[in-house]
Amino acid sequence: MISVKSFTFSPVQVNTYILFNNSGECIIVDPGCYFQEERDELKTGIEKTGLRPVLLLNTHGHLDHVFGNRFVHDTWGLLPHIHPKEKPVYDYAPQAAISWNLPFDHWDGPVVYLEEGKNIRLGEDELQVFFVPGHSPGSVAFYYEPGSFIIGGDVLFNGSIGRTDLPGSDFKTLMNSIQTHFFTLPDETKVYSGHGPVTTIGFEKMNNPFVKLY
Repeated sequence: MISVKSFTFSPVQVNTYILFNNSGECIIVDPGCYFQEERDELKTGIEKTGLRPVLLLNTHGHLDHVFGNRFVHDTWGLLPHIHPKEKPVYDYAPQAAISWNLPFDHWDGPVVYLEEGKNIRLGEDELQVFFVPGHSPGSVAFYYEPGSFIIGGDVLFNGSIGRTDLPGSDFKTLMNSIQTHFFTLPDETKVYSGHGPVTTIGFEKMNNPFVKLY
């Protein structure tokens, strides 16, 4: 059974997730560690549990979700996994960082492309990959049915949704992703979002003002 540990990093307060099970291995999702002390916190948090990182996943390529990619690569030798349609956004992250006054050392080496419908394995467990564009053109989410949770990136938040005023974003596309990939999940499904606290599908169906207005 996969468990989830979270960290909140950087001035943008992005959630970084560690997924682990009894295999002794773990997956790092959206390493947002920007400052050196945050990198140390991530490294220590993983090492003190005895876990071995085996995969680096990015839900999308916006700067705050990839701040720590180079650190993860240099520390554990892992390549980022992103959706092919997200590569232009990923490549633009250093320029975007300048406009945010948050320059960082971007991993600009090889990446591995994710495919919707091709599950990700962690030991005996599997995560489903959902293609959920709208906030960005190649956003993905990772659903673990046995544990009733989804790592959703910046698609659906507690009481909010991902921004659609950014290059490559689109409100109607985002709403379609939420309706077809998130709101078809059981109401008790936990949503681990890119920012903010954990929520559930059922709560957002009933209370999210952006979805209710659509």
